[in-house]
Amino acid sequence: MAQKKTTRKPLFGNIRSHALNITKRRQRLNIQKVTLADGTKVKLTVREAKKLNKDNIKKV
Repeated sequence: MAQKKTTRKPLFGNIRSHALNITKRRQRLNIQKVTLADGTKVKLTVREAKKLNKDNIKKV
């Protein structure tokens, strides 16, 4: 099982309709399973995975 290694949290906000109704919403993170160069599997956001060296990452 892959370990979750991200510290980021979802964004929160409101949906505003034309009639100015308010509904709470969440923007969830794009979390993917990633295999590191040493063979460990972790769950990272795509933004964090892009920051790592692309030669050392294989997406599962």
